[in-house]
Amino acid sequence: MLKRIKNQTIGDLLFDCIVALLLFLAVVVCVYPFLYVVSVSISSGDAVNKGLVTLFPVDLNFDALKTVLQYGQLWTSYGNTLFYTVVGTVLNLLFTCLAAYPLSRKQFCLRKPLNFLLAFTMYFSGGLIPIYIVVTSLGLYNTRWSMILPVLVSAYNVMICRSAFESISDELFEEAELAGANDLVIMRKIAVPLIKPTLAVLALYYAVARYNDFFNAMLYISDKKLEPLQLFLRRILLEASSEIMQTTSVSMAAASKSSLQVRYVCIVVSVVPIMLVVPFVQKYLVEGTMLGAVKG
Repeated sequence: MLKRIKNQTIGDLLFDCIVALLLFLAVVVCVYPFLYVVSVSISSGDAVNKGLVTLFPVDLNFDALKTVLQYGQLWTSYGNTLFYTVVGTVLNLLFTCLAAYPLSRKQFCLRKPLNFLLAFTMYFSGGLIPIYIVVTSLGLYNTRWSMILPVLVSAYNVMICRSAFESISDELFEEAELAGANDLVIMRKIAVPLIKPTLAVLALYYAVARYNDFFNAMLYISDKKLEPLQLFLRRILLEASSEIMQTTSVSMAAASKSSLQVRYVCIVVSVVPIMLVVPFVQKYLVEGTMLGAVKG
């Protein structure tokens, strides 16, 4: 390390210092808000109200967390979000593969026009009102499927998956066809296993989008029993932060907490699941994205 530094010119050292400084600032900008939210959520209500919390917790106290966790609607919304995320992501991957595989095969006669139509949808759409009319006309309003079917396939992700299929050697497909395998067998036993890193990345993209989706819920869900966590969180942040304290059996001391603290606790509770999942698929990010974007 020291030898490499000695061999660098002053310009190289200055450049490295600037890059390190910018990286440090980027980390601070990204990490500090989250640390602050966590610190506020586990500090005492008095310290929060007096503005004593800056980075680390002051007078460690978990009463606010307990208060939020006693609210039944939180767990209902959690269950709904898990359903929308898990079922939605599985269906997203299934239909993305079913759309991408035929578009990647050169012998498919409709390959070019369908690829054009796929790209066309990325720039032009029917608009919000026609989509809403279609969803309500199909009887999907106020159902779980209204959160899944309208966003079943992403054109961009189909293109990534298509490029990943195209990167597979044609000889593998030809040998499988000579052995008597049909397209479904080839896709399931050869193509899909070879693009697992790309599918892991797409699963992450879809899962994060599903987990954070609140706009579709605002449009198609009016029943609180079906609302996802993000819509519940939005209501707490913008409209009814006192709702939790009023509807849970807590002491007067707990009820006197800052509404800001309750909001921050809700944020922390909503972020935890996605933070637990990301490390398991993070190793596929670089490899999977490159595999889907560059044809080898």
